[in-house]
Amino acid sequence: MMGLMASEEVTTSSATGTATTAPAVPTGRTGSTGGTDLTGEAGSARAAAAAGKQAATRAWATRLVIVGIVLAALNLRPAITSLGALLEEVRDGLGMSGTLAGLLTSVPPLCFAAFGSLAPRFARRFGAGAVVCGGMVAIATGLLIRPFLGGTVGFLAASALALMGIAVSNVLMPVIVKRWFPDRVGSMTGLYSMALALGTSLAAAITVPVTDALGGSWRAGLAVWAAVAVVAIVPWIPLVRERGTDGAATERVPAAVRRQDEDLRITHSRTAWALACFFGLQATAAYITMGWLPQIFRDAGVPAGEAGVLLAVTMAMGVPLAFVIPRVATRLSHQGPVVVALGTCGLAGYAGLYFAPAGGAWAWALLCGISNCAFPLALTMVGMRAKSSAGVAKLSAFAQSTGYLISIPGPLLVGVLYQHSGGWGLPIALMAGLMVPQIVVGVLAGRDRTIEDEVAQRAAAAGAGA
Repeated sequence: MMGLMASEEVTTSSATGTATTAPAVPTGRTGSTGGTDLTGEAGSARAAAAAGKQAATRAWATRLVIVGIVLAALNLRPAITSLGALLEEVRDGLGMSGTLAGLLTSVPPLCFAAFGSLAPRFARRFGAGAVVCGGMVAIATGLLIRPFLGGTVGFLAASALALMGIAVSNVLMPVIVKRWFPDRVGSMTGLYSMALALGTSLAAAITVPVTDALGGSWRAGLAVWAAVAVVAIVPWIPLVRERGTDGAATERVPAAVRRQDEDLRITHSRTAWALACFFGLQATAAYITMGWLPQIFRDAGVPAGEAGVLLAVTMAMGVPLAFVIPRVATRLSHQGPVVVALGTCGLAGYAGLYFAPAGGAWAWALLCGISNCAFPLALTMVGMRAKSSAGVAKLSAFAQSTGYLISIPGPLLVGVLYQHSGGWGLPIALMAGLMVPQIVVGVLAGRDRTIEDEVAQRAAAAGAGA
């Protein structure tokens, strides 16, 4: 696949005039003596060699970006899911209260919202590749030092450092995909989403066994994930020096669109708001599922070990579907049908959890896992709803920052309802109730239009009205 992507990128670059092409010099010009002008032939040969060298360099860089995207995606969730697997040991080791531990589980979406909004500004100044490289450094540093700082405050600060790296990388991954692979948004978003789901599942599944293998130290079990982040730094290092031009050769955007994106007021786009709400509601469902699904099964009589396996199955559904769904979505002019299909699976899963949580546990886990694949769909629509990488950067930052803010109260509210009602009837009803607006705003976000056109139409209508 990497070779195919590289060859496609070279073709696109040549078509847009960014690659150096051989000048139209005569190769067999006859002089006054009737001989052939060898100077023209030599110049043509040098130009052809230069074009070939640039194409080879471009192909190598494209392969490097693919590797970088996959490795970066693998590191965007282990900081969270590895902690969840060892949360009880961390609480005991640091003397955390239950309230503080609960606050710790709410920190990720808060950091994603706060730091993610800064990503476009950093990308304009340093380049998207450099910012992602810095994000991987922040993740590696935060994961390495947080178990050893000796107190709750230090642990929270180091966790925030790692989450900052995750936040900016979250926002800029769709931007990098749009720049380097403008004609392969679906397949590359699928590859990125699949790697992200794989990293999420692996960290949840193997953190405890790895901790046991390292002598049972929760500090070592958490710190080991820093090594994976260090590996992810390597492919981004060559892209640091490009400072804002990375991938520009592959993105064919008219100058008028570039100017439009520079002055774009993202809050004037209804699609941007719909996409932000869709992102927030799907994140709410995902966090509720990750945090509470095992407890729902355990309270229904499912053994603790089996409940953990059911959660793993739910998360594992994202690995293959995260690759398939974006490819399907980009082939449709309107992504509404995909939104409805995923939402219907979620409603069916919640109905099963309400009426027969233990009797059909495996079916409900599978349905909830399918529904959670709204995340790669949201990322795909971010790439499709803007005309250029600059527009994608603004849309991605707005949708993710706003969306993660929306997602913060959901898991906490489920916990409150569960505690006060003494059962899962009301919490599950809330989960199903939130799925309905998720479908509605998802259908609106999936319409075939761009934020640039929407903002321009609104400005034109305002001008006409004045």
